[in-house]
Amino acid sequence: MIKPEWIADNLGVIAGALIDHLVLTVLAVWCGLMISLTAALLIRRLGFLRGPVTATFGILYTIPSLALFAFLVPFTGLTLVTAEIGLIGYTLLILTRNILAGLDGIPAEIRESADGMGYGRRQRLLAVDLPLALPVIFTGLRIATVTTVGLVMVTAVIGEGGLGQLMLRGFNRQFPTMIYVGFVLIIVVALVLDVLLQLAERLLTPWARRAT
Repeated sequence: MIKPEWIADNLGVIAGALIDHLVLTVLAVWCGLMISLTAALLIRRLGFLRGPVTATFGILYTIPSLALFAFLVPFTGLTLVTAEIGLIGYTLLILTRNILAGLDGIPAEIRESADGMGYGRRQRLLAVDLPLALPVIFTGLRIATVTTVGLVMVTAVIGEGGLGQLMLRGFNRQFPTMIYVGFVLIIVVALVLDVLLQLAERLLTPWARRAT
């Protein structure tokens, strides 16, 4: 049974857990995006890296989260670093695949036109390739973000977790209100972040909207 009076008396605790959850999520996805973008660009330049890099990221993605955190704890302890290493690892395969798919999907004639207009490699990447790949990249970013929101809850076992910590304390105290509050807010966070990313995509890719 949910006790509204507990919620009213503990808004500060709930807000703190919510902020921690958001920080863990945003930091993991941002770092994962930077690593994945770097990896994808290296793969585009050095094609032989595609197999080894995607295979490595695939292995990370298939490791159960609890097992991965248990493996990391002896090296990095019960810390934010441990939580972020695990969370970042689960974003890499999703983001790298989508970045590569976006870049690979650019028609050759567009690249040839950009080259004919005198664009250098870096200039073409920033002005042509990445903008055209954004819709596919954002798809991966949305999937990675929603996935990470859920995975952050698991980091409660190492003392992090944001809303996961709230739920864990609810389980330990057999107090369902804390569990329900954490559960509902995790869903809300996932939905809100997904909507925000959709809006960002629409703002950054107006040509894709007109094409549909």
